[in-house]
Amino acid sequence: AKDTVPGYNGHTWAPDVAFHNGRFLVYYSVSTFGKNRSAIGVVSNATLNPEHPNYQWIDHGAVVVSKPGTTNWNAIDANFILNENGEPYLSFGSFWGGLQLVKLSPDGLKTAGSPAEFQTICTRNTSENAVEAPFIFKKDDWFYLFASFDFCCRGAESTYKVVVGRSRQLTGPYVDAQGQSMLEGGGSLVVEGNERYAGVGHNAVASFNGTDYLIFHAYDMQRSGTSFLRILPISWQNGWPVVSPQF
Repeated sequence: AKDTVPGYNGHTWAPDVAFHNGRFLVYYSVSTFGKNRSAIGVVSNATLNPEHPNYQWIDHGAVVVSKPGTTNWNAIDANFILNENGEPYLSFGSFWGGLQLVKLSPDGLKTAGSPAEFQTICTRNTSENAVEAPFIFKKDDWFYLFASFDFCCRGAESTYKVVVGRSRQLTGPYVDAQGQSMLEGGGSLVVEGNERYAGVGHNAVASFNGTDYLIFHAYDMQRSGTSFLRILPISWQNGWPVVSPQF
């Protein structure tokens, strides 16, 4: 990480966990904050049981690397997803040129193709382009692209919120409930800050016992603006995710 990302100071973050081809994959971000000098790496393990004889985390190094002046995207906030044919892809990104999608090798340890083909799947087309943290969730015949708009990491002053679009195909195009493309700033609101919580975002979606849940962090105004984990049930209305605004 230190060789790939000069200035990296040991801060490893934004993990995404997948079980693929019989082993667990954990994608992680290393970066210099506020710059697109970043990388996404991956580690694997055959089991999550530390007592198992095959328990061993193996670091396979960088999957995607971004460099100032070379790439117009930022290699952080990875999310692993299979397309409609069961082929692995990685979505990622923050600010700059927006959220990206790239096909992975069958084992998920590196990008496919030489060179790899990166595709923009969401951008706000603004000067700051405050969008990051993609999470793609497959439900029925739709792929749902969740993204975080605006700014995190500012405590009570954070303005993060979660939006969503959907597509029949993993590669898009993703459109919101009003039919606006997420390549043109579209995104239907899922959850935003309220009087109790500021800056809600960087979400995931998981299903347990037939219920889908939105998982994200939020800055609690009643606890000094500190970030806390929130897990809320999703109801689906007309094919779109709905979360109570009074969380």
